[in-house]
Amino acid sequence: MNDTFAVILAAGKGTRMKSKLYKVLHPVCGKPMVQHVIDSLSHLKLQETIVVVGHGAEEVKERVSTEGISYVLQEEQLGTGHAVKMAKERLQDRLGDTLILCGDTPLITTETLQSFIHFHQKEKADVTVLTTQLEDPTGYGRIVRNAAGEVNRIVEQKDANEEEKQIKEINTGVYLFSNEQLMDSLNKIQNNNSQGEYYLTDCIQILFEKGKKVLAYLTNDPDETMGVNDRVALAEAEQIMKKRINQKHMRAGVTIIDPQSTYIGTEVEIGSDTILHPGTIIMGKTQIGQECVIGPHTELRDAEVGDQSVIQHSVVMESYVGKATSVGPFAYIRPGSEIGDGCKVGDFVEVKNSKIGNGSKIPHLSYVGDAEIGQAVNMGCGSITVNYDGQKKHLTQVGDGSFVGCNVNLIAPVEIGAGSYIAAGSTITDSTPSQSFAIARERQVTKENYAERIKGKKK
Repeated sequence: MNDTFAVILAAGKGTRMKSKLYKVLHPVCGKPMVQHVIDSLSHLKLQETIVVVGHGAEEVKERVSTEGISYVLQEEQLGTGHAVKMAKERLQDRLGDTLILCGDTPLITTETLQSFIHFHQKEKADVTVLTTQLEDPTGYGRIVRNAAGEVNRIVEQKDANEEEKQIKEINTGVYLFSNEQLMDSLNKIQNNNSQGEYYLTDCIQILFEKGKKVLAYLTNDPDETMGVNDRVALAEAEQIMKKRINQKHMRAGVTIIDPQSTYIGTEVEIGSDTILHPGTIIMGKTQIGQECVIGPHTELRDAEVGDQSVIQHSVVMESYVGKATSVGPFAYIRPGSEIGDGCKVGDFVEVKNSKIGNGSKIPHLSYVGDAEIGQAVNMGCGSITVNYDGQKKHLTQVGDGSFVGCNVNLIAPVEIGAGSYIAAGSTITDSTPSQSFAIARERQVTKENYAERIKGKKK
């Protein structure tokens, strides 16, 4: 196989998106469009991938994985041919083939690109165009063939005559050129068209007229080659990608009750026999074990969930949930938290940057922040770790087997010894030794018949 290089055209501002965000950074299933393209190329063993950037170049470099990626700048957008010229210096002395594709085609797959490259190199073509057929090809460049079926040129919609507009085979914007022929034809393209731009497609006609071998590789899935130019197309790409991802997980043994209302990111891993209920959103590098129940209406992002755990109506962000643990409904697990095996984090509980030991329970209406809760601890209803003094966060430690009563405030920094009992309604400011009982509340005073005096004041 010849050495193969890639150029991703990602310099367009994307005015039809009507957004401050650089076009190719708009996400599809949680990942920037251009990152999907880069990821599809990453499995092809390319010699180099070059991304042509323009508007928002620094933002692209910040938000996109740059491993193995080179960038070149197109300061002024003068067409696709001009964009490829920006990479000419890096390619002109290198033998092999260059794959050219757009950064706004997030649905293109590695498998299609592999087949495309294999066809081009097997046929020893000078250039091959990836094409597809659309019932409504409006807006796309048309593939014009000669009587022998060879490609002799590509006509853009705005330059096409009425006969050419009836052609259904369209240019997908993906090409594979012999480097030698690409460099030669780039020097010859002109901008004498209605837009005053340098079209990469003119290279096709130049090579055809020179008698070079110009081929087209037809893909049967037009969805893969869809370019995203506005918010409508962005939503369509999201739906197609979502369906693709969900089907992959279902075929691997995951039950998705309602795929239409379930959103899963491209890097998510889910074990077999896990059930996802409607309204579930799973993004980032989340890993879910086997036989779990997630949802309904639950969001997980960069989370790890052990086997046989249940998370309902809750949010888990950048945290770990152990095996056979129950979270929710209506719990919020904030970043940096580690929930052990066999735990219960119940309704209206918030956990932040805390470690909860195996078998511990925080059943309801509690806040645990910046804390280390031991094993088999019971945190009663309304128990609070008071971790912030207005300037700094402080640590709360609760030893194994302790029982913290309802409506207890643990004023950090404080340590509750293992096996201790904290009386309901207490505000604990001092650490307690193991196996102790702590009570910190005012003694009750009852004034008989005093209610009549209160009622009289109200009158």
